[in-house]
Amino acid sequence: MAQTPTPSDKVIHDPQADPMLRLREIMRRLRDPKGGCPWDLEQDFATIAPYTIEEAYEVADAIERQDWPDLKGELGDLLFQSVYHAQMAEEAGHFGFDDVARTIADKMIARHPHVFGDESRDKSAEQQTRDWEKLKAAERAKRAESGVLDGVAQGLPALTRAVKLQNRAARVGFDWPSTDEVLEKLVEETHELIEARDRLTQDEITEEFGDLLFVMANLARHLDIDPEGALRDANAKFTRRFRSIEAALAERGKRPQDSDLAEMDALWNDAKRTEKAAKG
Repeated sequence: MAQTPTPSDKVIHDPQADPMLRLREIMRRLRDPKGGCPWDLEQDFATIAPYTIEEAYEVADAIERQDWPDLKGELGDLLFQSVYHAQMAEEAGHFGFDDVARTIADKMIARHPHVFGDESRDKSAEQQTRDWEKLKAAERAKRAESGVLDGVAQGLPALTRAVKLQNRAARVGFDWPSTDEVLEKLVEETHELIEARDRLTQDEITEEFGDLLFVMANLARHLDIDPEGALRDANAKFTRRFRSIEAALAERGKRPQDSDLAEMDALWNDAKRTEKAAKG
């Protein structure tokens, strides 16, 4: 005998139902110990976190490609991650999705007194950014985060976290005054890496390489460059040019593994010249 549909069933299978209610009911069903998905039931915050980070990057990728239909889907995937974490938190008795939504709503109102309060809107974007940082500092103080670097998330991409750490230190005066000093430090760290490569252990080489990356992040900050974005662009450029090499070799009836560095380097330079010519 077929089971009588429950109110939850009706919401899940009704495309016209409230979208957030439907999504949350789907998540509850996936985590239902009596009839949910075995894979979803095995997950916890730590196992889902990598998927959350991945979905955020896929949102950024869709925006970079200006693929708006794809962005719609990727934003849905990212939203589902919030619903997933909130469901697990509710099961553990920590909080629920409504608490998440309420918290961010309250935070946005508190951080925008010039929009939702009686503070004047007659100020520059730079002043609003400074005011935002003051409000965030007050919030950190309430959480007993007294250190200058407290609250910079460990899970951020390393280059992004480096810039955030350096920005925090710069607010209290721990910063080089110009790019000249950063470039001098970059040369110093490069020499130290070369010395490490020739004389030191792999762990010491890794440490020196990390120091060099950290200075590169600082240089990006002083030049007002997003290092993550710059590296993404460089990755895209490398991918584009290498595919040009593959296409050119294919016209010769060859594959990269059938070629050599000299031939591929010449084709790389051809692709580079073609790109520069296209830019005018």
